[in-house]
Amino acid sequence: MIGNGSTHSNFPVRYRNNSLSFLLIVCSATVHGQVTVGNGDHVLEISGAISTYYNQRFLKPGELDHKKDRFALRDAQVVLEGRYRQAFGYQLQFDLADLTSAAAGVIDPENPGLMDAYVSCALGSVFDVKVGYQKLPYGRSSQVPFFSTPYWQRAEVVRGDLFSRRDVGVTLSSSFWKQRAATYLGVYTGLGETSLRGDNDASGRPEVVGRVEVAWPSRYRKVDVDDRISPQPMVAVGANARYMDKGQPAGAFLPAFSAGEYGLKVIDGSRTAIGADVSAQYKGFSAQFETHALRYEPRNSMSALFQGTGAAQHEGYVMAGGYYGQVNWYHRGSRSTVSVRYEEMDLNDLAPGRLKRIGGAIGVQLNAPGAMVKAQFWHVLEEEAAIDPLRWTEQVRVGLQYQFK
Repeated sequence: MIGNGSTHSNFPVRYRNNSLSFLLIVCSATVHGQVTVGNGDHVLEISGAISTYYNQRFLKPGELDHKKDRFALRDAQVVLEGRYRQAFGYQLQFDLADLTSAAAGVIDPENPGLMDAYVSCALGSVFDVKVGYQKLPYGRSSQVPFFSTPYWQRAEVVRGDLFSRRDVGVTLSSSFWKQRAATYLGVYTGLGETSLRGDNDASGRPEVVGRVEVAWPSRYRKVDVDDRISPQPMVAVGANARYMDKGQPAGAFLPAFSAGEYGLKVIDGSRTAIGADVSAQYKGFSAQFETHALRYEPRNSMSALFQGTGAAQHEGYVMAGGYYGQVNWYHRGSRSTVSVRYEEMDLNDLAPGRLKRIGGAIGVQLNAPGAMVKAQFWHVLEEEAAIDPLRWTEQVRVGLQYQFK
């Protein structure tokens, strides 16, 4: 499976025509930039992005299925962002490459068909409120646009298979200290990307998410690469938490697809997650570190999450989580970025092993605004074979992205 290192993927085969994908690589740089229209009170900006790549896997001995060696259309995004006077703002962002698959029931948590659909407004001079389908204020990586990194995918622990990255609900936020610090508090359905299907689960209980972040000595942009060559050292730290209790009434079951690829996004019981992150940049160098720990308490004492262990061993709960660290360097003369990332993820502390892998990426900006060639390489150091056996040991992905904005 491309993208999350598993043989049982949520990822659809987004594009099956190799010739047309190759044509997109060659021709996407002819797309024009952002369009802005308005009538004085109302301003609407239209932008978007296209990205496509070729993926090559190096399989383990005895593995013969090369279906993941292919061209793929990752993004065909359209973004509508508007505001009415200073009172209201809104954003509608969708990906044509994923809408059909999402309608059929397969939702890529990292890049779903519908990405944003919300309205925002100010509550006095202190608070802002955002209502609708939106990114959750949990974890730094989820707030960083994919197109600002040299990688083709996020680290496994933050991709959206352990916890949702988007949901329907309400977010209250406030920034202060000249935008160096911010706080967020939100209430959502708890079903993540599958909340778009309609009803809540039978418990009817929501998920609560909170985050606080501080930067120094000035406001920190949510990007991975220091392409502005910061003249002074800059650091940002954040901490966040989320809690849900989706214990089902007798005879009820969780909605289809809500549990995610590993059966951990939503469980019949409660889940608590905490995370912390730090990022820094200076003179073209930048680094990020992010860690998450999740505690699951299944309602059923015979839950499969307990891996067949007795109560004396599991004590009524299961732990999961992981972390990643990343270092980047941007060279202004060649307009290129070199990055190295190490990551670990443990899907269940009651099962042996954990996923460990190291990789790197190169991104080169072309002579067209928003155009970049990106290449990444992954090497698997260790796998969690009892839960998530892999068919491959290395993977290479090369392609082009273009933003028109």
